[in-house]
Amino acid sequence: MTEGVGAGGGVRRPPYLVFCDVDETLIDCKSMFEFLRFQLVRRQGADGEARYQRIAGELRRQSADGAPRESVNRAYYRAYAGQSVAEMTALGREWFALSSADPGFFIRDTVAELERHRAAGAQIVLVSGSFLPCLAPVAERVGADHVLCTSPGVENGHYTGDVTEPVIGEGKRAVALRMLAEHPWVNPRDCFAYGDHPSDFPLLDCVGNPRGVGDDPAVRAYLDRRREQTASADSGCALACWSMGHDELSGACSGNCALPLD
Repeated sequence: MTEGVGAGGGVRRPPYLVFCDVDETLIDCKSMFEFLRFQLVRRQGADGEARYQRIAGELRRQSADGAPRESVNRAYYRAYAGQSVAEMTALGREWFALSSADPGFFIRDTVAELERHRAAGAQIVLVSGSFLPCLAPVAERVGADHVLCTSPGVENGHYTGDVTEPVIGEGKRAVALRMLAEHPWVNPRDCFAYGDHPSDFPLLDCVGNPRGVGDDPAVRAYLDRRREQTASADSGCALACWSMGHDELSGACSGNCALPLD
């Protein structure tokens, strides 16, 4: 789903796009689980906590049993069947107001990167398997221009429990490629993408400048492969560099291309 939220406003031609995963890349939590618990407890008290534990336990069991992440994502949204979109939207803003008051809610380095890209004229695109009640206030806070996210079915102002397209794994590739197609003047090699998990690789594949957040060894290995594929004698710094000690926008590099540990 594409939503124009945040600081975009008006028609403009950005020089490049920046795709950014949200959970544990931009914010230091799993928004879907955090919000599920918050809204259930807020509405149902102790019964809501018990229901959250049942739902979360079943989702974790499915994941541990090897269910595809897309299937687990669909199962998550079945928990919202019959719930009011307006109520969840209001609760999402309440959840964000409380959660973002914690200084550690946002990952500072990622926020700083997005600010630098925005200053260079880029458009910021958040990409997540979460949904708008969680993501819209996050996007507004960081000035994102678009949100590409899972879109639960809605009828008569209430969630149906169905999902048309989970934005998980290959779903992230699909929505990113559609966004790039909508910006034909943008060269994908000039674009950036940020992720923290192997499920973000399809998104990182879409751009010339993949970036890793955190210390997942599989992400490090992926970036090493990208570095090997793209490095050349005159390329300077490899593509798979974090900006710590690296001026991504000018191309200058200090030579310290290791991913930092958060």
